[in-house]
Amino acid sequence: MTSTTEQLAGLSATTLLRFATAGSVDDGKSTLVGRLLHDSKSVLTDQLEAVERVSLGRGQEAPDLALLTDGLRAEREQGITIDVAYRYFATPRRRFILADTPGHVQYTRNMVTGASTADLAVVLVDARNGVIEQTRRHAAVAALLRVPHVVLAVNKMDLVAYEESVFASIAEEFTAYASGLGVPEITAIPISALAGDNVVEPSANMDWYGGPTVLEHLETVPVSHDLTSCHARLPVQVVIRPQTAEHPDYRGYAGQIAAGTFRVGESVTVLPSGRTSKVSGIDLLGKSVDVAWTPQSVTLLLEDDIDVSRGDLIVPSGDAPATSQDVEATVCHVADQPLAVGQRVLLKHTTRTVKAIVKEIPSRLTLDDLSQHPEPGQLVANDIGRVKVRTAEPIALDDYADSRRTGSFLLIDPADGTTLAAGMAGEAFGGKPQAAAADEATQATDDDGWDF
Repeated sequence: MTSTTEQLAGLSATTLLRFATAGSVDDGKSTLVGRLLHDSKSVLTDQLEAVERVSLGRGQEAPDLALLTDGLRAEREQGITIDVAYRYFATPRRRFILADTPGHVQYTRNMVTGASTADLAVVLVDARNGVIEQTRRHAAVAALLRVPHVVLAVNKMDLVAYEESVFASIAEEFTAYASGLGVPEITAIPISALAGDNVVEPSANMDWYGGPTVLEHLETVPVSHDLTSCHARLPVQVVIRPQTAEHPDYRGYAGQIAAGTFRVGESVTVLPSGRTSKVSGIDLLGKSVDVAWTPQSVTLLLEDDIDVSRGDLIVPSGDAPATSQDVEATVCHVADQPLAVGQRVLLKHTTRTVKAIVKEIPSRLTLDDLSQHPEPGQLVANDIGRVKVRTAEPIALDDYADSRRTGSFLLIDPADGTTLAAGMAGEAFGGKPQAAAADEATQATDDDGWDF
């Protein structure tokens, strides 16, 4: 019989890789994605026939593989990527979820959306142009979102006669810049997405390159999570009380484990109340188990009858994050309307949504040179900046560098439910979190409950 330790060890080596592509306009992102799908035989026959028909209608002799991802009509008409295009494919070695993100400056928010859950980012560079401002901008976003692996794909090597010196110069410049931002791992690969060089099959035109192809790297890059040591977190989604004759006193707290592992008999704390208890049982798919781990959806049973409701966070008692009403974080503004100082918003963290007020916008980040524009007063679409928010109730935020799931949040317009900004708690580009100390003070509210 397989032990719990063996089960956890088996799950540590994931078979799923989430990755995003990014690059400047016309660097060939969609062509690279299309080449990956085509050469890995992940394209259905009718999809390929549709692409061939559209390509012939444009007067092109060969299929335009970029059309496999540029699905919107506006994208096809303009020849650019606008929306984030998600594609799902698999090889015998691994399953993939791919997010093809836009390259335009005005679509920075789309890249943030696509890369927010990525384990790896592929940043394309045109070999003729080298590292440009948009390349540095994409490297900065990848670092900001704590993407652990970055691939520099130097594309269009066929247009520079497959010169090794051109590739080496670009790789050196980009690696130095991205490493300075705190990107932990950078792999540079020379490719021609149009010709297929080093995408799926090794290139005969670049025998000086001895590294992996793009697909080989995607299949072998280590993407693992030590499920036994990460911060265990269960955001409560619903309280289950069936009140049946068989289980008259049943009270369970259900949700998806955001991180870590929970075990029967473990001492836990419920946040933000701070009440403690022990796990008396774990229900998983209608059966009782002794241990459960992320990303399983479970129901926890506690020994004590304490007040727990939707939005609470169950954590191990020895590993509880601080709760506070003062949040300082980096946000990417994604809405068309500005975010201004004094604005009333809703802050959604995991399953908890609370009222909040934007107290201060200390700075706006200029991604071109990573300089800070102090006190901008407001953030507009695609801006990335620091904000200070005061919430009506305490929330338990992890540092984003420690947990991308419980260290992130959304700011929402309370009037119409529009998402205004995506937030990441802690310092930008590494460093120690700026978590405020727990605030136990009684809050004063005005008549409509917004002044706190």
